[in-house]
Amino acid sequence: MSSPNNSISEALSQTTPVFSLRVWVLIAIGIGILMAILFIMVLWLSIRRKKKTGKGFDNTSQTEIPIVSKEINIDRVDAQSLNGTEVSFMPVHDKYTQMKGVPPLAETRSVDVDAFSQCSSLYNIEKAGSSYSEDYNSSGPKRAGSSPYGHASASPLVGLPELSHLGWGHWFTLRDLELATNRFAKSNILGEGGYGVVYKGRLMNGTEVAVKKILNNVGQAEKEFRVEVEAIGHVRHKNLVRLLGYCVEGIHRMLVYEYVNNGNLEQWLHGAMTQHGILSWESRMKILLGTAKALAYLHEAIDPKVVHRDIKSSNILIDNEFSSKVSDFGLAKLLDSDASHINTRVMGTYGYVAPEYANSGMLNEKSDIYSFGVVLLECVTARDPVDYSKPADEANLVEWLKMMVSNKRAEEVVDPNLEIKPPKRALKRAILVGLKCVDPDADKRPKMSHVVQMLEAVQKAYHEDLKKHSQMGSIDIESQQSLEELSNSADV
Repeated sequence: MSSPNNSISEALSQTTPVFSLRVWVLIAIGIGILMAILFIMVLWLSIRRKKKTGKGFDNTSQTEIPIVSKEINIDRVDAQSLNGTEVSFMPVHDKYTQMKGVPPLAETRSVDVDAFSQCSSLYNIEKAGSSYSEDYNSSGPKRAGSSPYGHASASPLVGLPELSHLGWGHWFTLRDLELATNRFAKSNILGEGGYGVVYKGRLMNGTEVAVKKILNNVGQAEKEFRVEVEAIGHVRHKNLVRLLGYCVEGIHRMLVYEYVNNGNLEQWLHGAMTQHGILSWESRMKILLGTAKALAYLHEAIDPKVVHRDIKSSNILIDNEFSSKVSDFGLAKLLDSDASHINTRVMGTYGYVAPEYANSGMLNEKSDIYSFGVVLLECVTARDPVDYSKPADEANLVEWLKMMVSNKRAEEVVDPNLEIKPPKRALKRAILVGLKCVDPDADKRPKMSHVVQMLEAVQKAYHEDLKKHSQMGSIDIESQQSLEELSNSADV
């Protein structure tokens, strides 16, 4: 009689139909597979736990980082004309924030304001120069090897989790921005537009930001989001609003901008800010020159060039030193450097849109130059680009100004609310720059770097005439050449 041990050994040694393997071999293989599965599960749980703890305050699942294509898809359409309505970011509700300092106004007075309208993006720009920083002087664009903007300021992203840092900004979670905006409270709304709502927020490190929440029920929301991220994520210029980061989580698409608290040019010319004083001529020229430098940088200093597509006074934000910050790249289109124009769906603001763009959808940097010319003339006159409350021959700003110049009444177009009027020579030169920019023939419009040079000449003429005025007690400077150039431009 065999022992139990021998019986077990015989049973384990029996050959099975599975590849003629013995029973004990199959048992060993099964145990090995089970141990491997357990090891993989433990490893997976460990990795998942590390990912959760790496999020800091956020216990939600890891958010996917989108791959932003460097090639922007352009909507190619047939020629179409402008329908007279605005389809881009349009500020509807204006609020105000506390102002710091006294603005350089013609009428100096203290200011105490609660909040200011922000159109898609806001300001707290770093003054430190970087490899992306560009500035322009009379010779055109030049790359800033060292900081041309004074001492370096601390980054607004200091103190945020390192895990979420990107090459150019910060990747925010939905919870980060909910905490920053008090769960997107209505009281934090700064402005609303066709594509989204802008909220004021405060990050965990104390930095004030503007959060643009893209509306998820708009067909172009995701495309517009990608365009903005690609267009301004790496852009650094002292006259451009800086994008700090973004959030992509589920259906949510949000952009986080630096915050500016001194309103925009439209408000200072026509809106709520006029109650605090009238922008002086010198302040207006400073704002225009900064805007021109920003556009020259976008058009001529980076590749691919960027066409803003919606230059208007409400998209020119103003800081406490009355320097301009060009905002709202929601309509920006990237152009390849070898592309002379591109057909794209007409979007923009009525009164600022170039005629060839409105009529045919032909887009290049000359479209921005036309819009800038309208802004310049708006600054000089403090008139809206289109105002149907005025007589028919005065409703369109550009056409009215051409008529006034042709009738040799250029001095009458200046903002009547200016307490100190500009000298005649500086006024005529400024008008001449504006008329060159709004030339109906796009090919005759100057490049933005040339516009920068001309505006610098306007400023120089202004200061020279002020100096003569202080020495002589009065000035009466007439420039026949300026008059002839103005008349020629008005006759176009």
